[in-house]
Amino acid sequence: MADIIDELEWRGLLAQHTDLAKLREALANGPVTFYCGFDPTAASLHHGHLVQVLMMRHLQKAGHRPIALVGGATGLIGDPRMTAERQLQPKEVVAGWVERLRGQISRFLDFEGDNPAIMVNNMDWIQDLGAIELLRDLGKNFRMGTMLSKDAVARRLKSEEGISYTEFSYQILQAYDFLQLYRRYGCTLETGGNDQWGNLVGGMDLIHKVEGKDVHVMTTPLITKADGSKFGKSEGGAIWLDPEMLSPYEFYQFWLGAEDADVVRFLKVFTFLSREEIEALAVEVAERPHKREAQKALAAEVTRLVHGQEALDQVLAATEALWGSGDLRQVDGKTLKGATAHLPSATVEIGKTNLVDLLIAAGFEKGRGAAMRTIKNGGAYLNNQKITDPDRTITSEDVLPGSLVLFRKGKRNLAAAYLQK
Repeated sequence: MADIIDELEWRGLLAQHTDLAKLREALANGPVTFYCGFDPTAASLHHGHLVQVLMMRHLQKAGHRPIALVGGATGLIGDPRMTAERQLQPKEVVAGWVERLRGQISRFLDFEGDNPAIMVNNMDWIQDLGAIELLRDLGKNFRMGTMLSKDAVARRLKSEEGISYTEFSYQILQAYDFLQLYRRYGCTLETGGNDQWGNLVGGMDLIHKVEGKDVHVMTTPLITKADGSKFGKSEGGAIWLDPEMLSPYEFYQFWLGAEDADVVRFLKVFTFLSREEIEALAVEVAERPHKREAQKALAAEVTRLVHGQEALDQVLAATEALWGSGDLRQVDGKTLKGATAHLPSATVEIGKTNLVDLLIAAGFEKGRGAAMRTIKNGGAYLNNQKITDPDRTITSEDVLPGSLVLFRKGKRNLAAAYLQK
């Protein structure tokens, strides 16, 4: 069995951990049953969760057995944030989010073979936990000084808002998860983000006190840009993995926009490309950065991983059609609408709206005279076709999948016009 620790360190996926020599030995002598928890605090996972899922996949590929825990119970409470109290969601909303997250996570793990993944919901054991059991059997093992020293708790205590007992108690429930998985499945390793270190250690300590056994924890680092700034915001917000919340086209474009200083590191973290492949792309960045081969590889690999080959093919077709010479009518409507979502837009009334109207509506020209000159001089395009007649109106035959038409001034000023409802 390959040394997975070396692989994780090379990829920049290992931050804090318990005794590394013992952890390395346990993994080498495996298989080890491990788990990572995901709370349903939104309707989708995002790029930060993706790091955790990929860590799980690396460990499973190395022969270890993953348990993916979706926190139907802890999601009703919420892990304390550094800034402010979470808004509690209705139970039925959280239950719906649980199912959506389970579906997303299941695409990344193998549930068959010699080390099949397991999917669990901590509602199965927390809902039966009584108040006396919580306080007497669990609470007795936690010291207030340790609980108060957790980063999020300490920061919130110093804020004007403070922290509720609900969120303060979260760390006990996460520790209880580890104990339950140890008892039920022999789970001896918990993984998570670096901001979860205190909670992970809490579970490890609980198992040691209650069962007298030593287990392990390890975390992934917070992924930042080379300049130290936060990584992972698109124009519309978070980098969601759900295609309904962030289209595959926008998802692809986000990764394509990686800076040269970041792209090799992101290739290590977010793809399964080999060392040789990534080292070759590093040479491309150093010697031919203008070709952006590493960015193209990153965007393609992550999009394929999250959304599948068919979605990637549609994204690449849309990219070529929008900015190259591809056939716009070969791109499905959903992808085309996602690809044009953040372009300047206008509305079209079939048989009445002409290209002059559209150029002005999109802000490409300030007046009808300027728009007409642009069209007569060959600088305007409708669905990638040059139009020289300023009086030509939009017809039903111009409408593309997704009920829209595309128009352009020059090479780069692209906009979408949607049928008037």
